[in-house]
Amino acid sequence: MKKILVPVDFSEYSEYALQAAATIAKQQNAEIVVLHMLGLSEAILTKNEGQEVAEAVYYMKLAEKRFETFLDKEYLKGIKVTETVQNYKIFSEVNEVAHEHDVDLIVMGSHGTTGLREEVFIGSNTEKVVRTSDVPVLIIKNAIENFEIKEVVFACDFKMENLRAYHKAMALFESLGANVHLLYINLPGERFKSTHQIEERVKEFLFKADSGNLEMYDNVVFYSDFTVESGVLNYSNKIKADAIAIPTHGRRGLAHFFSGSIGEDIANHANKPVITFKI
Repeated sequence: MKKILVPVDFSEYSEYALQAAATIAKQQNAEIVVLHMLGLSEAILTKNEGQEVAEAVYYMKLAEKRFETFLDKEYLKGIKVTETVQNYKIFSEVNEVAHEHDVDLIVMGSHGTTGLREEVFIGSNTEKVVRTSDVPVLIIKNAIENFEIKEVVFACDFKMENLRAYHKAMALFESLGANVHLLYINLPGERFKSTHQIEERVKEFLFKADSGNLEMYDNVVFYSDFTVESGVLNYSNKIKADAIAIPTHGRRGLAHFFSGSIGEDIANHANKPVITFKI
């Protein structure tokens, strides 16, 4: 891992993300790119050119001044930190910044169980970044001292569409030295599958994903619960996982496996960091 992007609005939740990113950066000898989005209104941008430039410069300098205080943290010592201020208003543009800087991971802060509708950015912007990002997104909800991912749950339905997300997740977790629990939630009713059916699906998926190597099959857990959300959260709490990982469908919303809002519910209600990977 070479670079980590941290979008900030200078709130305490942004600092939670920055501190977690700093810990990872030290572990990986990586750089941090800190992004602040001005989001200047059309009222400013449609003024005459001279006034527009003057006000834009004012807001840029104000943001740069705030960076001085915000980035004056002991935990950032020894880490190369690059600041960037953009006048973006659409949070899908965070993905453009990630590609421009060749970023490996995006770390964002979010309110805890109040959900992604009330995160550090106005509206549902963490969710927007998750849906549009080609880069894995780590969502941090609380201050975590010495953040480290030793045990991680990757929840998946083991359909072939998840291969890309699986590969990205395994590469990231290998670089972090994390132990991965591959989790399948078996539900009652029409979605219930026999042990044989699940095992065959998982083996077929892993055979293709890992070029015939079924070594990761020993890391697969079949867990029964009444909902996918409760199953993922209950198992993650049971093993005291440091993070939960889920695949996403990008612009079409969170993964099909999570049936619409279930993925968002997991991200909203988990009291642990959540990492998303684009399918």
